[in-house]
Amino acid sequence: MRATTFDLFGSPLARSAPGVSRDNAISVSDLTTETRALVESGLQPVWVRGEISDFKHHRNGHWYFCLRDASAQIKCVVWSSDQRGIPAAPDVGMQVVLYGKMTVFPARGDLQLRVRRIEAVGDGLWRKAMELTLSKLRKEGLLDEGRKRAIPRFPKRVAIVTSADGAALRDIVAVMRKRNAGVQLVVCQAKVQGDGAALEIAAALARVARWKLADLVIVGRGGGGKEDLWAFNDERVARAVVECPVPVISAVGHEADITVCDAVADLRAATPSAAAAAACSARDEIEKVFALARRDLTGAIMSRVQGAHTELERLGRRISQTAEGVVVSRKALLGATAGRLNALSPLATLSRGYAVARDPKGRALTSTLHFRAGLGFELLLHDGKVGAKATDVSPE
Repeated sequence: MRATTFDLFGSPLARSAPGVSRDNAISVSDLTTETRALVESGLQPVWVRGEISDFKHHRNGHWYFCLRDASAQIKCVVWSSDQRGIPAAPDVGMQVVLYGKMTVFPARGDLQLRVRRIEAVGDGLWRKAMELTLSKLRKEGLLDEGRKRAIPRFPKRVAIVTSADGAALRDIVAVMRKRNAGVQLVVCQAKVQGDGAALEIAAALARVARWKLADLVIVGRGGGGKEDLWAFNDERVARAVVECPVPVISAVGHEADITVCDAVADLRAATPSAAAAAACSARDEIEKVFALARRDLTGAIMSRVQGAHTELERLGRRISQTAEGVVVSRKALLGATAGRLNALSPLATLSRGYAVARDPKGRALTSTLHFRAGLGFELLLHDGKVGAKATDVSPE
């Protein structure tokens, strides 16, 4: 009885088919290629649970490791192109659930699982990725409280970086319109979850920076799972928040959700509504501030007026005292001057028995040369005048 040879699918092979006999043996490459085609077509993608071991991060960016349980193990590979949806590389010993598809690596003939998703039991991978990012930013000083800026109390324009059709935007608008309708709100649309969300959020923050007219920025979204919020743990978003020239309030998820964006923002709000409340003061608060400012201004003006009045009174007393001193000094000087003038006065000389002769024009006649016989003149005495006539002139 002749033996029948079957192919990999269980169908009988003709004696002339490749690999049936020694004379038409196939190459190793053909065998591994056919095996890979059989494995990939016969097995659907599956979720597999196990423990990570022998993890290697190759210089080409690919990850290689084994997934094992108590009695078996299988080689796994994560190509660099498949790593975008995985938050961080798993650690050795970590319990994970993988999603992938069995394949064969032709170069070595290895049966391996091509992994497209990795989920740690619990939130191990998410937590690790976030901690790695926070550690890097912390070393650069970007988490220091001293770096963070104060939130303005009365902003005129508030930029909101979020999805234009999300609940977060509606909550922010509702709260701010109720508290202070005078604030101008400008929405910078950005995708807040899924592929490309981190880049859109960072780009929206950059647009706000170039605009240069915002007084404050609110960036965030409503609640969701860790994967939904993951864009706000991206390092690019964190750096965009840090580089924004105006203060930033982060409002991502609900109160229990903490993201890297929260850590670097100038203020972290538990919810979008809380961010809106922190972004602007309520109308009654503004009125109270104005009332206090008016009171303080009035007090300052009254104090200034009272101080000026007191200073004027002091200056008045000083001027009065100075003026009195000047008057006394001037009186003393005037008295002394009057005494000296009196001593030099011709009247004082006349009072001692002297007289002054003057011609009809009032000129003093001080020499016999000024006289002639018959000249009429007057004698000026200390108490009046006497008319006289010269009868004889006798020069010495």
